[in-house]
Amino acid sequence: MKYYYPHAVTRPIRIAIAALALPVALWAAEPASFDPHLEPLRPWLGKTWKEQPKESMSPAKTDITRWERALNGKAVRILHSIEGGAYGGETIVMWDEKKQAVVYHYFTTAGFTTTGTMKFEEGKLLTHEVVTGDAGGVDEVRGATSIGPDGTFRMTSEYLKGGKWQPARDATYREDATASVIFK
Repeated sequence: MKYYYPHAVTRPIRIAIAALALPVALWAAEPASFDPHLEPLRPWLGKTWKEQPKESMSPAKTDITRWERALNGKAVRILHSIEGGAYGGETIVMWDEKKQAVVYHYFTTAGFTTTGTMKFEEGKLLTHEVVTGDAGGVDEVRGATSIGPDGTFRMTSEYLKGGKWQPARDATYREDATASVIFK
């Protein structure tokens, strides 16, 4: 009867694992690629942001949003939820070569979607989107977002309903690593 010692068997396995792990470790050490058209979005990436409630606002209606690098750096994925997941959405932002524009698609838990474009002007992210589906009569939304010197970002928007533009949101967000986007 022949006896095998664990180290005699595991040594070749460990060498093989190390040989396979080296290219993975070298790959992981390289900086992650990112589409240069999306570069202005970098300050938001890898962070979870929480809306700072106003005095008139219930903390339960606070918006939580998470911005992530996606699709090997060819896209940005933005998740958000309000009221502990009662409402939320997911946005995918990408460069559209044919349109020569940064475009995004927003999908909501309410069943409607939007398609829009982003422009980066004078330190602001300007958006305009068209609504598809039942969003309570809202046909379009446009907004402006910027990061302030204090590390917050402010988002203002307005919507087109019944042929008239009306104010929608004026929200300030602060990074909050303890906050989580929740979907029910």
